[in-house]
Amino acid sequence: MTTPSPAPPSHPHPGRVLRDRFANQPDRIVMAPGAHNALVARAVAQAGFEACYISGGATANVAGYPDIGLITLSEMCRTIRETTQAGRLPTIVDADTGYGEVESVIRTVVEYDRHGAAGCHIEDQVFPKRCGHLDGKTLISTEAMCDKIAAAASNRPNPDFIIVARTDANSVDGFEAAVERANAYRAAGADMIFPEGLTGEEQFGEMAQRSPGLLLANMTEFGKTPYINADRFGELGYSIVIFPLSMVRLAMGHISRCLDILRSEGSVEPFLDQMQTRAELYSLLDYTPGQQWDYPAT
Repeated sequence: MTTPSPAPPSHPHPGRVLRDRFANQPDRIVMAPGAHNALVARAVAQAGFEACYISGGATANVAGYPDIGLITLSEMCRTIRETTQAGRLPTIVDADTGYGEVESVIRTVVEYDRHGAAGCHIEDQVFPKRCGHLDGKTLISTEAMCDKIAAAASNRPNPDFIIVARTDANSVDGFEAAVERANAYRAAGADMIFPEGLTGEEQFGEMAQRSPGLLLANMTEFGKTPYINADRFGELGYSIVIFPLSMVRLAMGHISRCLDILRSEGSVEPFLDQMQTRAELYSLLDYTPGQQWDYPAT
C-alpha cells in the first residue's frame, strides 16, 4: 500500500499575516515601501521590511503615464502577481476608484485577492481621479462610496483580505468632512481608513482619536504632508505607513543625472560607485552562475 504524500503546507492569507501583526504588536508601525516591479519587491524583502505597497501612480508612471486613472485592472493584477511572488511580502495595493462603479469594485477585490494582494484601498474621488496631493479633486457622495465599500467587503473571496477606504475629503471639503466620511466608511465595512492629504501631525493625531481603528498613513514626498518619521506615525495611532513613490523617484533621479553625464562625457564611470554591482544583483535574484536557478515556488 502506497503511503499518501503529505499535503503541501498551507500558507496564511497575506491579509491575515498583516492583521495578526497589527493585533500582536499594536505599538510598532509597519513600514511598506512602494515596489513598482518584482525586482524592487525582492529588494524590499531583502532589506527586512514586513510589508510592501503597490502604487497606482507609480505603476502608471513607469508605464509612461501620469496618475490619472489610465492604468487598467489587468495591468495592476500583473504587477501584483509579479511583485508578490518575487517579494513574498503582504502587499497593500492601490485600486484607485475601483475601476468603475459597484460591479467593477467587486471584480477588483476578487482579482486583487486572486493575484496575491493582502488588501487594497479604494478612494472616494470622481473618475478620472487626480493624485491625492494635487488640488482640483472632486468627490463622489458619501453614500456612493459606502456602497462601494460595502460591496467590496461582502464580496471579497477571503475574509482576511483587507478593505482600506481612502478619503480625499480633507483637501476638498475640510477636515470635519474627512472625519465624517472615515467613520461612515468604517460603518460600511472598511477594515482600515486611509486619510489622504493630511497636512500635519495635529490632523493625523485628531483623525486617530475621532475615527478609532486601523489607520494607514501616506508618507509621500513633495506633497501636502510634511515629512514625518514612521515611528511618529505609530505614536499618533497609525498601523501602517506607505512610501508609494520613494523608490521610483530615487531611481529616476539617479537615472536622469547619469544620462546627463553619459551624454556629456561619453561614460558612466563617475556613477560606478553608486551602481548595484553584478554580484549584488545576482545575490538579490538568488542566482549563482553555472548552477541551475530554482524558480520561486508559488
